[in-house]
Amino acid sequence: MSSKKHSEIPDKPKRRFSRRGFIGVGIGSGTLGTGLLEKAAEAAPAPSGTVGPGAVPVTLTINGKPANLNLEPRVTLLDALRNRLDLTGAKRVCDRGTCGACTVILDGKTVYSCSVLAIDAQGKNIETIEGLAAGNNLHPVSAAFWNNDAQQCGYCTPGFVMAAKGFLDEHPNPTMEEVQHGLGGNLCRCGTYMGVRRAVLEAAQQMKGGQRG
Repeated sequence: MSSKKHSEIPDKPKRRFSRRGFIGVGIGSGTLGTGLLEKAAEAAPAPSGTVGPGAVPVTLTINGKPANLNLEPRVTLLDALRNRLDLTGAKRVCDRGTCGACTVILDGKTVYSCSVLAIDAQGKNIETIEGLAAGNNLHPVSAAFWNNDAQQCGYCTPGFVMAAKGFLDEHPNPTMEEVQHGLGGNLCRCGTYMGVRRAVLEAAQQMKGGQRG
């Protein structure tokens, strides 16, 4: 019969790992894994040559004048205008075809230039705000924007002017409701919508008098 009493607490088994040791092993394993990944990346062969199609000749007709460029097919009309031709009236804001700040007129139709590839705009007449003025004389739409305080920070203004010009070319006698609907694709963070609408109606009257651009 054993002399050891049943009430005695048995000795606790010794831990093989301390918490500090466990953490140390985890960190060491992570470092080792990182090192292996880095070595694998170094061993991977580098891509040869340029990935994707290279630049191709592109001719754009902007405000009645040709512009010869070499562009990758992925370049948008907005990027071509701003970055290659220094025509910075069209603004990059949402870059998703939503805000209208990059509006230009393409073959008589208003478009978001951030959503048109430059290569697809070849053979079409591109109108930008830089081409609206006749010498020192403002286009009636631009003048009406000035007269009606239709701008505050001015960042969205070029897109609104081009959208208004395109709208009036198709709707020379609009009502206030038609103007509101027709410019629904352009946003103004300053909220100058009433001034913009009044400007479009004023420009419509001026353009009827033979000052149409």
